[in-house]
Amino acid sequence: MNKKWRKQKKYGEHFKNTNDFIQKLNDYIYYYNNDRISLKLKGMSPVQFRTHSFTS
Repeated sequence: MNKKWRKQKKYGEHFKNTNDFIQKLNDYIYYYNNDRISLKLKGMSPVQFRTHSFTS
């Protein structure tokens, strides 16, 4: 990864260091897969939809 990019803004946010960036990226990935509701997935998160598909 480009060192300059790591410390740049993400929606107006500055990262203190690489670990801060990685933690926020991991938090976002978790949100995107577990908490985000998608109408295309019948109002479920991607994880809920996959779990529902396997149990049905």
